[in-house]
Amino acid sequence: MSDEIERTKPADRDASPGADEKAWVKPFSDYGPIVVFFAAYMGWDLLVATAALMAATAIALAVSLAVNKRVPLMPLITAGVVGVFGGLTLALNDDTFIKLKPTIVQTLIGGVLLIGLLFDKTLLKPVMGSAWPMDDTGWRKLTRNFGLFFLAMAVVNEIVWRTQTTDFWVTFKVFGLMGLTFAFSMTQIPILNRHRVEDEG
Repeated sequence: MSDEIERTKPADRDASPGADEKAWVKPFSDYGPIVVFFAAYMGWDLLVATAALMAATAIALAVSLAVNKRVPLMPLITAGVVGVFGGLTLALNDDTFIKLKPTIVQTLIGGVLLIGLLFDKTLLKPVMGSAWPMDDTGWRKLTRNFGLFFLAMAVVNEIVWRTQTTDFWVTFKVFGLMGLTFAFSMTQIPILNRHRVEDEG
């Protein structure tokens, strides 16, 4: 019996680092392409940055598939939008299309979340439920709030790129959208706490 226990210990230790290694894939996929985009823009121009964003997004998807053996739906949709609008930007030498990309992505996310509610589907729950268990009322509120927030961000992006310089828009895209999303997420903590349910497991 003791020999069996000893033999299982190394396997358990090996499994843990594997789980830890996979944890970096999401931030790498989420923020890696943005960092590459900003760095390329600072060094060259928006067209070079667009090409770099497309390449970095493709690499991020490949890494996610290789390490986690799957690609989440939203990053896949985002990659599709990047490919289409980035390709149009490069083919037509017109940065309007890449500036529209955040508008399209935010509108898609917000629209999907709100339409899901019409069919009694809280689409944030499969994504966040394991990390923060809540009752159904809490998930409906959170899904509604984030759906409206993403639609608002789409409107804000339209206002920014149509009224401000390209330099300002790039800074807003890289830091502004991320900062606003983080700040809004913090305002939702009371809902998370109020509707949290204890995990019986």
